[in-house]
Amino acid sequence: MTVMERTRRWLEDFVLARDICPFAHEPFAAGEVRITASEPPGFDEAVRAALDEVVHLAETPDVETTLVVYPNAFGTFEELLDASAVLEHLLEEAGMQADVQVVAFHPAFRFEGASEDDPANAVNRSPYPMLHLLRVASVRRAIEGYPDAEGIAERNKQKLRDPRAS
Repeated sequence: MTVMERTRRWLEDFVLARDICPFAHEPFAAGEVRITASEPPGFDEAVRAALDEVVHLAETPDVETTLVVYPNAFGTFEELLDASAVLEHLLEEAGMQADVQVVAFHPAFRFEGASEDDPANAVNRSPYPMLHLLRVASVRRAIEGYPDAEGIAERNKQKLRDPRAS
């Protein structure tokens, strides 16, 4: 299975099937989710690849969100968080922080204070390290139309810890 196929399967079989992100169904069904794999030789190139995707997102109105997948980079979640922080800083410098939101996913994600095997960690675990680039305006619209958007994270944790609670 290729990186792209595995990522798509994770989206379909986990994120969508378990309704981890209630806002993902519509753009995914409409073909507005872009997935791209990056094989950067280093940290700076990895950030640059994400920045290039930010530009693509800004220039492509029929793409709602982008997943930049790094199959062979960012061995630790902390390294990915560093890249996310640099990208967010660059967005701020470019005046785009109000346009694009960055969310990090990693196979080794763990909530602070949670055990390694806590099922709730799966909320931000992915088959590969990736940066999720979202249009802020779209996130804002989705949240405004969703009852109790603030409770999604806690419901997901409970759902993953006890699937009968769904």
